[in-house]
Amino acid sequence: MLRICSLFALNLSLSFGAASAGAQTVSGMVRVIDGDTFDLGGTRIRLHGIDALEARQTCETEGGQPWACGDWTTREVRDRYQGEQAQCEELDRDRYGRIVARCRIDGVDVGQALVQDGLAFAYRKYSMDYDLDEKAAFVAARGIHGFKTVSPARYRVTRRSGAEPERPEGSCQIKGNISAKGTKIYHMPGQSFYSRTRISSQNGERWFCSEAEARGAGWRRAQR
Repeated sequence: MLRICSLFALNLSLSFGAASAGAQTVSGMVRVIDGDTFDLGGTRIRLHGIDALEARQTCETEGGQPWACGDWTTREVRDRYQGEQAQCEELDRDRYGRIVARCRIDGVDVGQALVQDGLAFAYRKYSMDYDLDEKAAFVAARGIHGFKTVSPARYRVTRRSGAEPERPEGSCQIKGNISAKGTKIYHMPGQSFYSRTRISSQNGERWFCSEAEARGAGWRRAQR
């Protein structure tokens, strides 16, 4: 019996060692793809345990004004980490084949820092590592927690189900169109091509509630 247990323990140890040996440590200069995705020397890294707003998500101020908080989040993360040297420890692979990793810059856990500062949600579906960090950020109304929004996971579900309206309610009349060449142009009511412009959310096109919101998201005004 003792021998059987010893053999079982040895096999378990060897299996664990083989799994650990397959994990990577990726180091390099950060190129920010979005709020929770980095590129390190051509290797795509999905930050472990966090979920940042989707680029097209909007938030609402206390006064009821929408703003492009998804784009804002990405810019904030880029301002912090673009060009910095990161060390990332592989923990898993996602369904897209990306490395899911805990990344550190100057010894600081990047995912934890983003959640603490209200730039990302704790991704509790996959990890509870940053649960308390998000709760503290929420209580302090840091970053996106100071505004009305939904979690990225819920946003993705509503997008897939078609529950999100094609056109936002209220004063969101500006049409954000993307040309065949990929140029982002917004059309104001009364402009020449406004009435004939159709918005396809599947292609990344969207409605805006103000010119400031459109410009902040990377669109430019149509010339006529």
